[in-house]
Amino acid sequence: MNSVIINAERIGKSFNVGDQLVPVLKDINLKVNKGDFLVIFGPSGCGKSTLLHILLGLEVPTKGVISVLNKNIYDENEDGRSVFRKSHIGMVYQQPHWIKSLSVIENLYFPLTMVREPEQSRIKKAQEMLKMLQMEKWADYNPNELSSGQQQRISLARALITDPEIIIADEPTGNLDYESGIELMELLKNVNKQTGKTVIMVTHDLEYMRFAKTALRMLDGQVVEEFNDVSARQFLKSLHSKRGESYEN
Repeated sequence: MNSVIINAERIGKSFNVGDQLVPVLKDINLKVNKGDFLVIFGPSGCGKSTLLHILLGLEVPTKGVISVLNKNIYDENEDGRSVFRKSHIGMVYQQPHWIKSLSVIENLYFPLTMVREPEQSRIKKAQEMLKMLQMEKWADYNPNELSSGQQQRISLARALITDPEIIIADEPTGNLDYESGIELMELLKNVNKQTGKTVIMVTHDLEYMRFAKTALRMLDGQVVEEFNDVSARQFLKSLHSKRGESYEN
């Protein structure tokens, strides 16, 4: 039986633009089960990244309640939410944020430094991660010397190194070519399958629905459609059929 790991109820978010209050999210209800691979998709400006930032505790909602791991994260102040993220959530962004003065392996184990893990332990964990990704030979390189695809693999490893329960990915394939994007998606799928970690990903690319266990379509600040893994693939197959294309699962 699945257990709810994230529960968001009646989430709303509005921003002040000049003298107007513009609604970006409108009464969103969301439940994410432990071990899910949730893909949230929709066009640019539909509110999906704002929703992700609210789930992360980075953007205070105008209204609504968000519970993560049975904790109302907005009961905490900003510092408290930051501590919570470090312990329980790994993040992968569209553009990796590197500390330029550090090598690949140093950037990889940096999150462990933040939680005061002993040096030998964090180096060992980083070496194991690089070996798993077959990236050992790049350990002493500067991250910016790597290809975009290699950088995102390291970025995923960095998100995993603290052993968080939840991985959140915000348009992680946005700067990648097709082949590198699929490779990263396969890595995310394997992480989800082999470790049972919950993955939540935002994308504008419908093709990535095929990796999802569940998917949500957003439009104009609302969730307008929900899919399970079967209906997501049927949706993609129908979409390809309308385009006159063959669909390969």
